[in-house]
This record gives sequence, structure tokens and C-alpha cells, in this order.
Amino acid sequence: MELRLDGVSVAVAGRALVRELRLDVPSGRIVGLIGPNGSGKSTALRCVYRALRPTAGAVLLDGADVTAIPLRESARLVAALTQESHSELDFTVEEVVALGRTPHLAHGRALGREERELCRWAMARVGVAHLAGRSVLTLSGGERQRVLIARALVQQPRVLVLDEPTNHLDVRHQVELAALLRASGLTVLVALHDLNLAAATCDRLGVLSGGSLVAAGSPADVLTPELIRRVFGVEATVVTHPRTGATQLLYDLTDETGRTGGEDRTRGVQSTGTAGTAKTAKAANTVHTSDAIAKGAPT
Repeated sequence: MELRLDGVSVAVAGRALVRELRLDVPSGRIVGLIGPNGSGKSTALRCVYRALRPTAGAVLLDGADVTAIPLRESARLVAALTQESHSELDFTVEEVVALGRTPHLAHGRALGREERELCRWAMARVGVAHLAGRSVLTLSGGERQRVLIARALVQQPRVLVLDEPTNHLDVRHQVELAALLRASGLTVLVALHDLNLAAATCDRLGVLSGGSLVAAGSPADVLTPELIRRVFGVEATVVTHPRTGATQLLYDLTDETGRTGGEDRTRGVQSTGTAGTAKTAKAANTVHTSDAIAKGAPT
């Protein structure tokens, strides 16, 4: 299913949060939204999963305006994982995951055998099957996040919308999520802060700044030193991963005074690490993360 944001604008209390956003997410592809805090990423995603109605423009699913689709039907088509997805209700993990079937259960119908098996599969897929009987109130932030990902999978959507899905996840589970998305075959629109993870996971990137789309294209086309400097206000060196070919960024830790992260700014003591060592370590870390994504993702 193709997703298109067709000139989407959002204004709240007279303030423009998103300005004429035009972005295509082809069927079965992963498109990442990147940009600094407050650039409009979450607002744009809310329009897709119908938590917010655009002031102008439209969100289209295979050419149909999503607002013209009955809510239950659109909930079958689009699943969302939001930054606000948390519950203080004392549900078990299995009960929360089963909520993903709600759009498919008409007239209070209970889950069938195949649907319960689907829930068990989803919990196993994200590594929370052993928590099935636990209250979600007892889980860590990362465990809760994986439970919510399982709930989205159980919904069996055709479009998946994810707002910072790697929040609270350790590096292993970030890598596993990236591999899951790449193997899913779903149309995915995801907002990410980790630019290296976005480059390794997404087919295309859209860059938001001040509510406007300032660049769109492949990670290699979009993630240039000039754009990183202009949009994010940091210096970066662009490298190519030696094994996967993915675009990756090495950040310059030098501050405005010319001092590097290797200097103790409070005592004036030079640490054992130099700027070059810091960059080397960063590069090694980048390689390990991208390697793991490549190994975890099916070809």
C-alpha cells in the first residue's frame, strides 16, 4: 500500500507546525523522517494515524484520503507506535498485545485460536514471550516498547507508523527492530533521531526543519556534511561502511573554543584519548552497529 503526504500543513493556535509537506512512501519501502527536536516529525506522523487532522493538504492511502475511510477500516490498514504509547492500566503483556486485534473484532467477538497464536508469534518475534503473564506496570521502558511493537504486529496492518521506536531500546534490540522492519514487507514511515540507524535501515529519508521538508532522497544523497551542519548545527564526516556500503556519519566533538571531547574542561587536564582516537572509536562503533543490522536483516 502506497502512503502519500500531499501538501500536508498543520497549524495549532496560529502557529505553523508543518508546512506543505509532500512525501511519498512507496509500497513495501521504509522512509525515515529525520530532523532536530521541534521540526514537525511527530506532528506529521499524527496526521497519518489520524490523531490530528491536517489544516491543509491530505494523507492518501493508495490515492484515497485517509479521512474519508471509516475509522475501523483505517485502523486495520495503519498501525502506529507513538511516543505517548504507555498505559497505567494493570494489564498483562499478553492482554496488551491482544489489543492489536481490536479493529478486527466486531460486536465484542473474542479472540479465536488463530488470533491467540498470532499474539504468541508476535511476542516471540520481539523477545517478550517469557513476559506474557507479567503486568506491564512491572516492565522496564525497553520491555514496554517491545510489547507495543508486538501489539502493532498483531494488528496486521499494511502501513506501519513509528515515532522514535528505538526509545529505551538497548543496541541489540535496536538492531533487531531494524532487521524486523526490513523483513516485514510493510510500508513504513518512521521518525528517528539516530541518523546512522536511519541511514542503515531506511530506503529513503525526508529531512524536516522548522516544519518544512528541506531534503528528500536516499541516505547517500541526503546525509551530506553541508546538510548536517545547516539542519543540525554539527560538523560531521560522511563515510561509507566497508561491508554494507551504508552511509554513516562521524561527528566532530570539537566545541566552539577548539577543544575536543578528550579534554577535561573543568580541570584543564588532557585525557588519554585524543580527537583522532575519539573518531576512531566512533567509527568502530558505527561499523559494529551497521554490521549487526546487516547480519540481522534477511536478504
